[in-house]
Amino acid sequence: QVQLQESGPGLVKPSQMLSLTCTVSGGSITTSSYIWNWIRQSPGKGLEWMGAIAYDGGTYYSASLKSRTSISRDTSKNQFSLHLSSVTPEDAAVYYCAADGGAVVRTTPKGYDYWGQGTQVTVSS
Repeated sequence: QVQLQESGPGLVKPSQMLSLTCTVSGGSITTSSYIWNWIRQSPGKGLEWMGAIAYDGGTYYSASLKSRTSISRDTSKNQFSLHLSSVTPEDAAVYYCAADGGAVVRTTPKGYDYWGQGTQVTVSS
């Protein structure tokens, strides 16, 4: 069974870059079985798909966040990371990484196969 674990700072200052890492076990991020996603949920809002990285390293981003978002990976550590630049208090949320079975990027987070427990990020000076 695939397991995911998010890690990163819980507090980021406005205008700084937020970087989070997802460590995957029980499956390789370089196999074609899954698409690896980042999702967030702000207080009082629904799940927001942010972007994804495929087994071949191809990346896909939400149109609304594309200018500030990048996703990278470290195949030697079986990890993938989210980088969100120029954060504001509106970026405060619980951030999740998740694995979606298949080879097609789905931007609707519900129904993904495996999820990390989530990590809370606060944006404050």
